[in-house]
Amino acid sequence: MLLRSFIHHKFLVCTILSVISLRNAAAQHEGEPYAMRISCGAPKDVTTKPTNTLWKKDFGYTGGKQANATIPSFIEPQLKTLRYFPLSDGPENCYDITDIPRGHYEVRLFFALIADPNFDNEPMFDISIEGTQIHSLKSGWSNNDEQSFVEALVFVTNASFTACFHSTGHGDPSILSIEILQVDDTAYYSGPLWGKGTVLRTAKRLTCGTGKSAFDEDYGGSHWGGDRFWLAISYFQDSGHSISTEHSISMTSISPNFYPEKLYQSAIVGSDLQPDLSFEMEVEPNRNYSVWLHFSEIDPRITGEGERTFDISLNGDIAFENINIIGMTGGSNAALVLNTTVEVSGKALTIVLRGTNGSHAIINAIEVFEVISVESKTSADDVGTLQILKSSLGLPRRLGWNGDPCVPQQHPWSGVDCQFDSKSGNWVIDGLGLDNQGLKGFLPNDIAKLQHLQSINFSENNLYGAIPSSLGTIAGLQTLDLSYNQLNGSIPESLGQLTLLQILNLNGNLLSGRVPASLGGLPLHRASFNFTGNAGLCGIPGLPSCGPRLSVAAKIGIAFGASFVFLLAVVAALIWWKRRENILRAQRIAAAREAPYAKARTHFARDVQMTKHHRPRDQVRSHTLIMDPT
Repeated sequence: MLLRSFIHHKFLVCTILSVISLRNAAAQHEGEPYAMRISCGAPKDVTTKPTNTLWKKDFGYTGGKQANATIPSFIEPQLKTLRYFPLSDGPENCYDITDIPRGHYEVRLFFALIADPNFDNEPMFDISIEGTQIHSLKSGWSNNDEQSFVEALVFVTNASFTACFHSTGHGDPSILSIEILQVDDTAYYSGPLWGKGTVLRTAKRLTCGTGKSAFDEDYGGSHWGGDRFWLAISYFQDSGHSISTEHSISMTSISPNFYPEKLYQSAIVGSDLQPDLSFEMEVEPNRNYSVWLHFSEIDPRITGEGERTFDISLNGDIAFENINIIGMTGGSNAALVLNTTVEVSGKALTIVLRGTNGSHAIINAIEVFEVISVESKTSADDVGTLQILKSSLGLPRRLGWNGDPCVPQQHPWSGVDCQFDSKSGNWVIDGLGLDNQGLKGFLPNDIAKLQHLQSINFSENNLYGAIPSSLGTIAGLQTLDLSYNQLNGSIPESLGQLTLLQILNLNGNLLSGRVPASLGGLPLHRASFNFTGNAGLCGIPGLPSCGPRLSVAAKIGIAFGASFVFLLAVVAALIWWKRRENILRAQRIAAAREAPYAKARTHFARDVQMTKHHRPRDQVRSHTLIMDPT
């Protein structure tokens, strides 16, 4: 216990020295911090009173649908629209916001109800930011002011920010607004667990005493502290009473947390009947919590060092001993902030301030953050390849495929299997199982960029086109099932390079040509291959035999020759037909022209014959004249 007490006091001394050295550091930041506020579902920019806060219109960040909003809590901004995500759009839907400066941010998401009686008035869903699940909405959230939003401190490291909403089957996720507010890079430093590998989710934030519930903006706080919401509380579990002061408080709005002065001008103090103060809150079990306690000696009755001392315990364990505010800050009306991290195994966190030497405990504000370890993301190359597949496969909208494929681990993409790659520190894709999902696209060559794949199953869909030869470069592939699709062309020779392949199902397609010899012998050893149902395949037992195999050039030559001969035959037939038509037409014309003349000659010959029959002398004379004209 003595060693633990020494460690706590050493930490306190370091904290106090840091506070004193940063007394005048409020002006260290030049300019205003980055701020992005989005009014979800809004077709144009919106400004809200009384601070004239600007909310950007909701355009191009995500899918989903717009609707009018019903705001369940006074805490929420007075916005009129929201965006909701029906399950038909997929179980995961995300806001992807780009061009965010790298840095440390307070992120806050407000929820609301759809103003339509035909919708479930209280959806329940999970929320993740940057691939890490930070919160789950529970039944009754719309009747609890503090549960109508979720807030967290997160590092943005790649100039973009993603917030995702994961359906749990209890209504459509509905989002009122999103705030992304830059804070000091070292804000809320809380020891070894702190850093870019953690997210701090706000579990509780209270201003104690007679202060009103308000945001930092209402308190005139520095923008570098974000815009925290402080819920007012006047007493703890029937103990303590409120006090306040109009005196200015020193050492408040300084780096790195920039607390507003107003926060320390009210407090809860123990009484003669109950000198101790006790506060209990519900938490998620088996988690770590960062606790920040705020103090200022504003009681005019306490003026000297040691007149008020108290211990602080968290869930029964002493965290700080003999806290003497005046002695630690140098006087009254000066801010003191204590921080520690506690592991909570149960469902409650209890904070007890116990006066010593007859003193009464005092406290001005409380902050409690759940410490969440950031999940490693999926390889950027794998994510990009899956997006290409999403487009080329004609993926149904109901499958979604939004956000990160592998994290949060509670909500991986449908049909995607992941494994953690310790070498790269990222998740990678090792399986695709999209059988019987109504796919209507084609397999792109880019699929081979998923080099960790061990299994591919796209059977019983409507995929068309050729099998990519690039599949042969996925060295670890063990299962390839493309059966019962509309794939055509030949089987790539490269598939024979897959030495670990155990299952190859290509049956029920429109494939043709010879089965590569490199595949034909493998089933005899260890693999199960199926090529049936492809009328054009040949070359292995169970399939038709193949004729002489022609080279590509020979096939092209034959095809060209056959086409040329066919063309000549067509031309010759056309010429013959044309010539025959011309002849027939000429005959018809000639016959039409000779018909009157032939009739006249026939009548003349008949008359001559009749004349000869009646005048024989003239006939002889005529004959004589013809034979001897002289």
